[in-house]
Amino acid sequence: MKHILLLAILAFFGLPAPLRAQVAVKTNILYDATTTPNLGIEVGVAGKSTFNIVYGLNPWSFGSATRDRKFARHWILMPEYRWWPCTRFTGHFAGVHLMAGELNACNVSLPVPGGFVGGTNLSKGARDARVQGPFAGIGMTYGYQWALSRHWNVEAEIGAGYAHVWYAKFPCGSCGQKIEEGNADYLGLTKVGISLMYIF
Repeated sequence: MKHILLLAILAFFGLPAPLRAQVAVKTNILYDATTTPNLGIEVGVAGKSTFNIVYGLNPWSFGSATRDRKFARHWILMPEYRWWPCTRFTGHFAGVHLMAGELNACNVSLPVPGGFVGGTNLSKGARDARVQGPFAGIGMTYGYQWALSRHWNVEAEIGAGYAHVWYAKFPCGSCGQKIEEGNADYLGLTKVGISLMYIF
């Protein structure tokens, strides 16, 4: 996380002044509400195009006893190309996003807003065990931005797509012995957001 932040800051201050005016920093308030701190950066790359990238990290666990500990830890990196029919950072936009990350969940029903269409149903797989593994996917986005002032915007977005998960299953949160491994294919919502943005 520190390396990504440092690279983002260096990239921003290395840009010429006219380009810096088309850079926004944001956080998804809905994602924050799930105890997942996140940071996004959106950059104007052409007349009606922007590039958006978001990083989110959830390192938390709840409960004190080892066997009762609950968590849905994960990290995700989501780059996205956006096209604006009128003006960048104002009004409607459509996008294509990629996603990659890693999941580590235990003693929870994963609240995924979609369904597993192939392989194991991981929304139930972590109820009484720990499921861990990387994932990757692709999706489409629709969103809208409202200008609140010269520098502040609010953004609403929704995205749907496909993700593949390579997972290993363990009997409990701190047990190291693998009891199963496999794949899962997810189809459904891949992002939902209401973000507060600051445009430089």
